Amino acid sequence: MTIKEQQDRIIEDFEVFGDWMEKYEYIIQLGKDLPLIDPQYKTDENLIRGCQSKVWLHAELKDGKLHFTADSDAVITKGLVGLVIQVLSDQAPKDIAEADIYFIDAIGLTSHLSPTRSNGLLSMLKQIKLYAIGYQMKSMQN
Repeated sequence: MTIKEQQDRIIEDFEVFGDWMEKYEYIIQLGKDLPLIDPQYKTDENLIRGCQSKVWLHAELKDGKLHFTADSDAVITKGLVGLVIQVLSDQAPKDIAEADIYFIDAIGLTSHLSPTRSNGLLSMLKQIKLYAIGYQMKSMQN
């Protein structure tokens, strides 16, 4: 699926829920379903700066596509990084770098997260885009 298709699917998934308690429960469940990050990647260099909780993000280029794994010590945050990975993992670095990320506003996350969680979510997106740009630049040099 393309990044746009992934975002549209998430928007549809969230339309099913009647209130924000159900949406938070869904986000928590996404975090519980997030594949475990290999413990070797839970390092300081993979920590996302700007998050109140600890969030580790690892990027790996496989067959021209970036694959992300992540973990967090907070359940909601783990679900948030799970959402972001669902949209952006297994995509070409160029597509990630140029992606318009609109699902966050469309599902109402921006207005329902605390300021610190919103900043953390933006930091996650920023780091993923930086990985994408870095891998894109690296492939241009080869």
